[in-house]
Amino acid sequence: MSLPELRNLELRQLRYFLAVAEEMHFGRAATRLHMTQPPLSQAIQALEAILGAELFIRNTRNISLSSAGQALLPEVRRLLQQAQSLPELAQRAASGTYGHLSLAFVSIADYSVLPPALREFRRHHADVHIELREATTDVQLAALENGEIDAGFLIPPLPEKLQGLFNYQKVLSEPLMLAVPESQALGRQQLRLSDCADLPLILFPRKIAPALHDAILGCFHAAGLTPAIGQEAIQMQTIVGLVSAGMGIALVPQSVSNLQRPGVLYFDLPEASATVEIGLAWRKDNHSAVLAAFAHLFNLPNHPC
Repeated sequence: MSLPELRNLELRQLRYFLAVAEEMHFGRAATRLHMTQPPLSQAIQALEAILGAELFIRNTRNISLSSAGQALLPEVRRLLQQAQSLPELAQRAASGTYGHLSLAFVSIADYSVLPPALREFRRHHADVHIELREATTDVQLAALENGEIDAGFLIPPLPEKLQGLFNYQKVLSEPLMLAVPESQALGRQQLRLSDCADLPLILFPRKIAPALHDAILGCFHAAGLTPAIGQEAIQMQTIVGLVSAGMGIALVPQSVSNLQRPGVLYFDLPEASATVEIGLAWRKDNHSAVLAAFAHLFNLPNHPC
């Protein structure tokens, strides 16, 4: 069947075929369809011409399905059933309860905002397929700019050149905590940065989250200390793992203390007022109803995070 002929195929013709196939009688099928028999016969002949095969074996007394008609019948039923579901599908997609959402997140979001947000969203949007990827803030910004993801949990601020392109909603702000090797803090109820001044600082490269990087160094400067940078890592679980291995200390968001690793102790930093913020960013020209429904979680006065 050529493409021009395929374009002439109509759902109406398929409904006519189904009625005749189920009634096995043109007259009864015409009555069922609230039409006369001649137009129905002509419509079936036109369908056969489009498909290039006879669908019924006709004689003076009765009709029966041909091999082509038998093969076509279950497919026609499936297509018509799918067509009936199209309005509901369109309405669900327009309301944001059906579709696809691609989300990126910085590693610290996995210990704080991401799990409760996903649980709350899934409660009312079970038919939305969610694609998740872990990525640093700089990688997320590039992916958002290129339209590769719908939204991202990242660490602000947004670069000035992108502020006109993206929407941003603050989701969480939390204090920093001190993570130290257990061997350095046994029996201690409290620990200050000055107590760990001789230990290397495990940090991530500044380019992946400049604000958090600067806030961490600012804590040391406020205490009159100049840290010695030891190892660098881009994921919080790696940083905590290096602390566990005795490679140094780290300043991490409070929620990361949920990541319990043998050999690591966490301490509050009452002398430091630095906080880390996580927010949701998405393109202003992304009009996805699913994305709007997800972003709405964080516009509510009592969102789950």
